[in-house]
Formats: sequence, structure tokens, C-alpha cells
Amino acid sequence: MTQAFSAEHEPRVTGTYEDGDPLTGELDLEDRRALRRVAGLSTELTDVTEVEYRALRLERVVLVGVWTEGTAEMAENSLRELALLAETAGSQVLEGLVQRRTRPDPATYIGSGKAAELRDIVISTGADTVICDGELAPSQLRHLEETVQVKVIDRTALILDIFAQHAKSREGKAQVELAQLNYLLPRLRGWGGNLSRQVGGRAAGGVGIGGRGPGETKIELDRRRIRTRMAKLRRQIEGMSKARDTKRGERRRHQVPAVAIAGYTNAGKSSLLNRLTGAGVLVENALFATLDPTVRRTETPGGRVHTLADTVGFVRHLPHQLVEAFRSTLEEVSDAGLILHVVDGSDPDPESQIDAVREVLREIGADHIPEIIVINKADAADELALTRLQLREPHSVVVSARTGSGIERLREAIEADLPRLERELRVLLPYDRGDLVARVHERGEVLKQDHVAEGTVMHARVPDTLANELERYEDLAPTTG
Repeated sequence: MTQAFSAEHEPRVTGTYEDGDPLTGELDLEDRRALRRVAGLSTELTDVTEVEYRALRLERVVLVGVWTEGTAEMAENSLRELALLAETAGSQVLEGLVQRRTRPDPATYIGSGKAAELRDIVISTGADTVICDGELAPSQLRHLEETVQVKVIDRTALILDIFAQHAKSREGKAQVELAQLNYLLPRLRGWGGNLSRQVGGRAAGGVGIGGRGPGETKIELDRRRIRTRMAKLRRQIEGMSKARDTKRGERRRHQVPAVAIAGYTNAGKSSLLNRLTGAGVLVENALFATLDPTVRRTETPGGRVHTLADTVGFVRHLPHQLVEAFRSTLEEVSDAGLILHVVDGSDPDPESQIDAVREVLREIGADHIPEIIVINKADAADELALTRLQLREPHSVVVSARTGSGIERLREAIEADLPRLERELRVLLPYDRGDLVARVHERGEVLKQDHVAEGTVMHARVPDTLANELERYEDLAPTTG
């Protein structure tokens, strides 16, 4: 029987677990035996004039999650995020359910009895799809579908579907297709030997040498085609990433510092890029609205040139297939000298967002790069929550990309944390070498500049390549008292 629950519910320590697990004091037997209904997730229409149109366009879904650890509030937040993902994919959420277990059931994810209860809920709500808040094994997917008799997908498939809808560039589409095929390969379903493709000899009569074996079945043929397509996509992505590698190498050669904007999906990364550079990138209040990376050139308040790169958003349990497929794109983060880690300050649980993003940064080898925590959406956040975040993350800046509040403080923090240039020197550049003056301003950090009769006296930090050209003018600079 499905029962309603609230976030205030506190588990009681009673009894032992029916599967023989030791008592931990965190699970309530009553919770364990019930599906828990999460209130406030329904997106059913209030305007009946839209019903006929929307029924044709949207899938009607029921969400199911297994609460294995953490608090009830964390479990509800995870399911609410799944609801946002489902709505972004174009679904209509009818119901959200959470079951308390020590671990997901290896056969049906929620157990055979609860799967039967889920079937009753699907029938009563008229749902045509069940979405599970986790990655299901192929056997779990098949058994749960056989029980509820409607389509079942997991969190990974849902995220891949959103990426497929939002990918615009040729490289982005290829990366998403590769991730989808990688996910699909172990989940192919076939009819065994009934759809054999090859037989030999006098196969029609069932006699003769070569007429006894089933040959290559349909599912084997599909697997071979998928592997061939995946190999082709990997070659295409490798070829397309060369252009980005060339641009990145050119920036390294000129020693232009790179700053990457990373963070949770819908935290406001694109809005922040637009506010800092005027890039004009698409901004939408939706999960994974921006997939293709955008790199823009900008300056610090002191005039130091650097690049800002907007990257794909992260999410809890980001599918490994996506991390692998988008590795060439995520190199914009791992090759940066500074990361702006954007956090949604108005989110109910921003700390878990920070942890999820740092987990992905570790996975791509970017956890050693200096970061500034940018707490965004300050105009919509609670003051107490902002204070708590700042205490947890001392090296942080509170901003609002929508109103522009705190942006100047962020620019100053970027300037202070940008990697230092190698050489500091003092030169006297003749007035006919204005080109060198311009290059020092463009590629270096000017500490002081004066004009004298012989030319321009500059005290600056510059890259090694430019310092070699300026050395001949170093002895001409007047000494300071």
C-alpha cells in the first residue's frame, strides 16, 4: 500500500531487516515496506482546453526512487530533480514515489511486491512510462517492464534523451550519439535463434552440411553494427577535436590564461558568461540548456587578457557514458588555469551540488586546478543559506548574474587568482615601437607605466616569449631612486 509522507518524518529504530542485514538504526521497518509518495511533483494541467493537444505531445510518467542513504529531504530533492529532468525531456509528471531500502532490489529495483503496487498506480493514473531514479541493470529493466506492463527507463537514459534534444553542433550530436550507443549496447533485446541471418547448405529442408546451426542472430548483427558505428563516431570526434586542440595550443603558445566556468546544470553558467563578456549565449531556465562549449576573450579590471569558457553542466550521477563521450569538450576545464565553480544559491541543497561537481572534476583530472566558488542567484536566495555556504566555502563570491550584483568583486577575484606570468622587467620602449607597448598590454600585466622624453617606461610581468623581445630595451630604462 502506498502511503503519503512528509520531510519531517523521522525513522524509528525497530526490529531487524527481512533480508538479514544488520541493524543500522537508520531504516524504519514501516518505511522499508512502503512506497512513499512525494507531494508537489504533479504537473497535470489545470487548463482543460490544453488537454487534447498536450496528451498527444507529452508522455505521462510516474517517478520511482529508492532511498538507501541520507535523509528523507535528500531523497525527496533527488526525486524533485528527476521531475525537472522529466519535464525538460517533455514529459508530464503524474506521481512521485520513494521506497526505503538498504539497497535496490537486484531483480526489479524496488522488489516484486512493490512492483505490483506500482503497476496498480500506473493503471490508476493512466501513465505510459515509469522513470527510475538510478541506473538500472538490463535485467532490472526487463523484469520491471514485464511487471508494470509499460515502458521503463532509468535516470541515465533520461539524461541522454535531453542531451540528444539539445545538441546543436556536429560534434555535440556525435558525442551524444556515441554515449547513447554505449548505453544501448548491453541493453539490446533479441529473439535468440528465431531470427537467424545465416544458414548453409540445403537450409530450407533442414538437411545437409551447414544446415543445422542458427548462424548469426539478429541481435548479434545489431551489436556488430552498433560497434562499427561507435568506432566511426570515435574517429569523427577525434577529428573534430583537432580544431579545438589547435586553438587551445595557440592560446598556450601566447600564454593567454584560460578560465573555465563549470558547475551544476541550471546554476547560471551561461548567464554569468554573458554578464562577464557579453557573449550572447542561449540562456534558458531548463536543465542542460547549453551543451556546446563557448570560449570568449575578456579582460580583468587591471587590463589582463584571458579567456572564459562556458562548459556543459554537471548533475548528480552524471552518466559515465557522457563523461567519456564529452571528454574532448571537458578538456576546456582540465586545461584551464582557474575554474569558476558556479553554484545555485537558491537551491534547497547547494552543498550536494558542489560535491557532485567536484566528483566529476576528479573524474576528468581537474580537481587540482584552483577554483573560485561563485554563489549565483543571490537575488533569489535566502540570506541564511548564503551565509552557510560562505562559511563552508571561504574562497567564494556571492553574485547575481541577472542583476549584476557582485560581478565587479568576481572580476577582482579572477584577477587575483589568475596564474602569474613568468618574467617581471622594466623597459624603456621608444615611441616608434608602439607595437611592443600594445603587446605588453595585450599579453602581459602592466604594473606601472610612465612617459618620458625618450619613450614609454613600462614595469610589467610578461610571458617568456615576449620577454625575450623586450630584453634589449631593459638596460635603457632609467633607474629608480
